[in-house]
Amino acid sequence: MDYTHLGRSGLSVSRLCLGTMNFGWKTEESDAHAIMDRALADGVNFFDTANVYGFDAGKGRTEEVLGSWFAQGGERREKTVLATKVYGGMSDWPNDTFLSARNIVRACEASLRRMQTDWIDLYQFHHVDLRTPWEEIWQACETLVAQGKVLYVGSSNHAAWQIVAANEAAARRNFQGLVSEQSHYNLLTRLVELEVLPAAQHYGVGIIPWSPLAGGLLGGILEKQEGGRRGDARTQERVETHRPALEQYEAFCREIGHEPGEVALAWLLHQKAVTAPIVGPRTMAQFDGALRALDITLDDGQLARLDEIFPGYKPAPMEYAW
Repeated sequence: MDYTHLGRSGLSVSRLCLGTMNFGWKTEESDAHAIMDRALADGVNFFDTANVYGFDAGKGRTEEVLGSWFAQGGERREKTVLATKVYGGMSDWPNDTFLSARNIVRACEASLRRMQTDWIDLYQFHHVDLRTPWEEIWQACETLVAQGKVLYVGSSNHAAWQIVAANEAAARRNFQGLVSEQSHYNLLTRLVELEVLPAAQHYGVGIIPWSPLAGGLLGGILEKQEGGRRGDARTQERVETHRPALEQYEAFCREIGHEPGEVALAWLLHQKAVTAPIVGPRTMAQFDGALRALDITLDDGQLARLDEIFPGYKPAPMEYAW
């Protein structure tokens, strides 16, 4: 397993991040524990979750699954770089949502209880809160850091100007600020190349891509459909929208002898701004496929071919101005 620093921090994380969103409702607790054990055994030390994950089984359920796994001991917690998120509503009461100082502190304490741990390595803002000033947000985070409950802070789904505003506000307070940003980034979804990636690189913010397989479209979906797997109506509509590119992509993957999902992950690992793509397996077999991406090296010609199939963007303003 290769490791890299999370943004400009000194924290070492694996080049793949284990996303746990399926744990506790799509993936049974025992199976989730087995996947996490396998991840640590293979050197994946970076795990991501959120306080609202659990869905049909109830918000907070996924964090509880991590907590029961940590409770087994064996240095599971000590070896894991644990990331969770705050923002989404945990109840119908008005102060149990968003990024007020009250919610940040209380949500952190609730996550700690569910996960049976004393600290969170990376505490992330799940979405931007335009109604709460950064001074208030950083005041709450400074308190949690001073208490040892949070070590680093990151963002998710933030625009470039929001990353700038956040880190400039933190600098005025002599606080570290954001060290990471979770963005929707894959071969099909490359808008972050315009401004988010350049801003992140300027401020030393590591990019943690979510949905690296574009909701399954980059996982060999055409071949799967030929085998009888159709997916829901929305997925089928997206397939038809992108069919010409997907046909070229799957043919390219066959040509180089790798599975499409593995190539999609490998491509992200070749992007300079990327720290670690988030892989969210439901099964052990899916996790095995993600691991194989670490062994794929794409040469310049292959990377150029992928850019032809899925055109990206130059950094702004070079994309649209002279």
